[in-house]
Amino acid sequence: MLRSIRCTVLSGSLAIASLVCGQTRGQAHADSLALPVLNQRVLDFVDAHLGRRVGTGQCWDLAAEALNEAGATWDGRYGFGEPIDPMRQDVLPGDIMQFEGVLVEYSDATSRTQESMSHHTAIVHAVHGAGHYTLAHQNFGRAGRKVSLLDLRIEHIVKGTYTIYRPRQ
Repeated sequence: MLRSIRCTVLSGSLAIASLVCGQTRGQAHADSLALPVLNQRVLDFVDAHLGRRVGTGQCWDLAAEALNEAGATWDGRYGFGEPIDPMRQDVLPGDIMQFEGVLVEYSDATSRTQESMSHHTAIVHAVHGAGHYTLAHQNFGRAGRKVSLLDLRIEHIVKGTYTIYRPRQ
């Protein structure tokens, strides 16, 4: 079980990590990069299961089954591949995100919305720019135990930690 992993492989508070991650090099160009084969296989699995339940419907099941189907090597627990440092590597679709104690807040002039990811696993489905992702996940929100998509901006995380993993052979 992950206990104190941050958005980068460096240690530090999420507030610091989030600011750093929001300025990652080359992040806005991730869409134009050729995806590694395993990342593409993970995405293909996700796309084939959108709106459907994977495994028992737990968030972890989506990543586990996608990695297994892709032929990736991982520890069978929460080490979903190689931890990446977004300061030195682009976050790519097909990467896995593990959240621990995360609280996300969105607010505008009239309302404030909070989402909690106390122990949650998701797959990066799309990268829209530095720290702005569409995540694929299940056992979250209105979709319940079916695979759905969620827009996430790292700058809206107000507490907690997360790690980004790259699938590996």
